[in-house]
Amino acid sequence: MFETLGSLTASPWIYALVAVSVVLDVFLPVLPSGVLVITAAAAAAAAGAAGPVPVPEQVPDILLLLVIATTASVLGDMAAFRLARRGGAWLDRAIARSRRLTRAHERLGTALARGGGGLVVIARFAPAGRSVVSLGAGKTQRKVAEFLPWSVLAGMAWAGYSVALGYFGTQWLGTQWLGTAVSIVALFAAGAVAAFLVRRPLPPTAAPAA
Repeated sequence: MFETLGSLTASPWIYALVAVSVVLDVFLPVLPSGVLVITAAAAAAAAGAAGPVPVPEQVPDILLLLVIATTASVLGDMAAFRLARRGGAWLDRAIARSRRLTRAHERLGTALARGGGGLVVIARFAPAGRSVVSLGAGKTQRKVAEFLPWSVLAGMAWAGYSVALGYFGTQWLGTQWLGTAVSIVALFAAGAVAAFLVRRPLPPTAAPAA
């Protein structure tokens, strides 16, 4: 798989592939969008480490990769958000069948109502957390102004973390394949921590002073 991804990083199509994957993985969390971003960033780092050897124009540009990954993340979030806001009985039934989704949606609504939008950022790193958060925010009829800024911050944090892992990991380790592999492990580790934090109960709200 790494060989296939490596060949794609030498083509401008890597930007389109990253964008499509990041947009769609809000609906299909199995898509390896994080792996794509890390692999592209690692390729850029490996090319930059070539010293006097000319860097091909096809090598992904780090800044452009960061902008595309962030933008695609926000677009995917908002697509799921809008879909959930307009969802009918079918979405209610889908949520009701899953205790996990029901709890997550209730938790998200409470967090946003308390101004705790940081949950949106944390959930962006958790497996399927982005899907639960985006659909949950729409289903609970949150305002766009409540959700969009946190979605942008979440997209920037996730894209920045993924790009930094691939780029600096490859620079520090000196080998593209090793930098990519270690960076992917670090991405999954962050996902495990985020999943744990998302599952933790919210602290009780302090009672207003009389």
